Amino acid sequence: TGRYNRNPMSERNAVLFANEAFYAAFAERDVAAMDELWSRDAPVACIHPGWPALTDRLQVMQSWVRILASERAPKVACRRPEAFVYGDVAFVICYEEVDGSALVATNVFRREGQRWRIVHHQAGPTPAMPGEEDEEPESPSRPN
Repeated sequence: TGRYNRNPMSERNAVLFANEAFYAAFAERDVAAMDELWSRDAPVACIHPGWPALTDRLQVMQSWVRILASERAPKVACRRPEAFVYGDVAFVICYEEVDGSALVATNVFRREGQRWRIVHHQAGPTPAMPGEEDEEPESPSRPN
């Protein structure tokens, strides 16, 4: 199957699955799983809340080792993820529930072979988690 014959819904689901794996690695404090999710073929960057930009893979992975190994590592849950796919690049915008407060996050993915790998993560403060009543439900027939 060529790249232009891919099903947009299945591609979005694959990106959402990769995004879910990112948050599972975070929740489980699994450094090996986190390392596996990040691209090795493309430049990567990460901006943790309150940190300077990390712009190479070694810096990014060292940051995750420090965060995941810390006894004070926050409990983070992904809420309301929405995927946007543009060929071999995609991003997910979601909200992170962190110890009772909310962050808004963007996770950028790049297709590498059959897998979607993270090339950028950024999270920052937002006034509040949007409520279910604040947004219309997503329609499967909505054009991308």
